[in-house]
Amino acid sequence: MSTTPKYSYRNITISGLPGSGSTTLLKGLKEELTPQGWQGFSGGEFMRMYAEAKGIFQPQGGLHHDASHYEDDFDRQVDFGMRDKLTQETNWVIESWLSGFLAQGVPGVLKVLMTCSDDAVRIDRIVNRDKVDVQTAKNNIHSRMDNNFTKWKRLYADQWSEWVVGSKKATADEPIYFWKPELYDLVIDTYSTNQAAALKLVLDAINKKS
Repeated sequence: MSTTPKYSYRNITISGLPGSGSTTLLKGLKEELTPQGWQGFSGGEFMRMYAEAKGIFQPQGGLHHDASHYEDDFDRQVDFGMRDKLTQETNWVIESWLSGFLAQGVPGVLKVLMTCSDDAVRIDRIVNRDKVDVQTAKNNIHSRMDNNFTKWKRLYADQWSEWVVGSKKATADEPIYFWKPELYDLVIDTYSTNQAAALKLVLDAINKKS
């Protein structure tokens, strides 16, 4: 009997900025891989449910909130919990802004970066998803990005130095950017790649057998 593993990766991470298609890819992978024993986890949805349950954030118009609503210790606990899953467990698909960064140096993880080369398309996706006007969607995307990026650069500067600079994926004088394409195994531009094609790229990458 062959002992060849069914998949060439133990786990998958999906990272991407709002409107890039990361949540859609997670949904597709869960539909394909759950029958094979895989599990899916959305960091954004977990944080959103926690915030609503604790009364930290009250949803308005469906818009997502930023990481400044949480204490540093809680943010780090959730983030390093994801890294622990990727290190110690198998058959996880973990989607969050930072999941690919958190997987740096962890063997057997397919790190997927979702991008959208047309910002107008990203904005339109937020408008349709959250049922808001264009200007509200723009403001939400920019404020979330600014607040999250500022916080995470402060929280994870040491890890950037260790995991990224230490592995020579960035130079010491290079600014921190968690979505640097060189940190990822597969980069998918959802402006030119539709949902079905994006899903197939990931399934092909993990060597899914029929």
